[in-house]
Amino acid sequence: MRQIIPRAIQRIEKLPAEQLHDLFLSMARDIDRLETVLDSLAEGIFVCDTEHNLILANKYSDRLLPMLHYGTDEAARIWNVVRDEKVADFLKAVLVTGDKVRDQEFDVEANGIHRLLSISVFPLVKNYHVCGSLIRVDDITEKRGREARMHRMESLASLTTLAAGVAHEIKNPLGSISIQIQLLQKAMKKNEDLYYISHPEDRPDPNFVNEKGPVLYFTAFHKYLAVINEEIERLNHIVVDFLFAVRPMDINLREADINGFLGGMADFVRYEVENARVALELSLDEDMPLIDFDERLMKQAMLNLIQNAVAAMKDGGTLVLRTERRDNEVAISVCDTGEGIPQENLSKIFEPYFTTKEQGSGLGLTLVFKIVREHQGEIAVKSKEGEGACFTITLPIPQKNRKLLPAGKDYAPVLVEGDIV
Repeated sequence: MRQIIPRAIQRIEKLPAEQLHDLFLSMARDIDRLETVLDSLAEGIFVCDTEHNLILANKYSDRLLPMLHYGTDEAARIWNVVRDEKVADFLKAVLVTGDKVRDQEFDVEANGIHRLLSISVFPLVKNYHVCGSLIRVDDITEKRGREARMHRMESLASLTTLAAGVAHEIKNPLGSISIQIQLLQKAMKKNEDLYYISHPEDRPDPNFVNEKGPVLYFTAFHKYLAVINEEIERLNHIVVDFLFAVRPMDINLREADINGFLGGMADFVRYEVENARVALELSLDEDMPLIDFDERLMKQAMLNLIQNAVAAMKDGGTLVLRTERRDNEVAISVCDTGEGIPQENLSKIFEPYFTTKEQGSGLGLTLVFKIVREHQGEIAVKSKEGEGACFTITLPIPQKNRKLLPAGKDYAPVLVEGDIV
């Protein structure tokens, strides 16, 4: 057809009406077919002319990048049409300079949904001449999510191979060191008692701080041993968390009310939260089904998220515990109004040993991730620096048994809620 049209145009004045009708009908079919192909693509396609005016956009493009209404005036420039300012500035810079860009990523909000988009800009070439620009927009949100989840699982798997060595090389020596410190403290206490028996005049007066002589010596010795004990205890907690992160979990799923569970969690942490000048709010969906979860493990995960949220609100703020039913799953959210998470850290926060805290082990959110995965669920985070963070756990709703109605003369088999076939 592409070869026929130029020849037909050259002879258009000589063509009879019937052939013109057939020609235009064939062209209409081809155009309709091409539009159908474009609209069926699971990616956004924008076509601009040499003046960077938007002349074509398929249906999927508006889902990914909502556009303003455009016509034939200045507003039709692609950067004046796209609503997102970051993307508009990018397109203007690329198109004006004539650069070719592949897979530039943007975090945008479209129709109330946050998406990660990959945008590529290519010259539109015909007969070796540039006649415009082609812009392709891919939604890579799920792809990046799968990659992040796979990376986390690989990180956890690599940690498993170290678990036995850590238990032997660190935990056991720590226990021995702790025992030796206790023996030192007992020996020093006996030595201190013997000294005061023979020198009762040096026994410290509780109403007077003696900074000289043996009292100062004994006080300093106990202070140094106390610091060593604290560090041993801290290291022991890190090792325990590590072993918990890599060992298979003994999960005990029971059907329970997640709203009731969160209500109990709120009562449990309310004093600590409000003492940190943080207001605690509950926003619970009333239409919540019973779901299967291990209350002990889920409590540990929620405590970790709540403590992190409170720590992020150093000057006070609001902590919201929210539930929501979504089709075949439930969502449990822990949202704060704290300092937020930098964009470059969002993909790393569930990785083992990644932490921004001076005293953090970097295993807290790794444990949360593992607990959620053991429940066949997912965890995601949305955050902007300076605007707080929201962690959302999604858990599956137990599927009720299903059965097929017997087929009759007037209806086909229909799948309904009930017993399995």
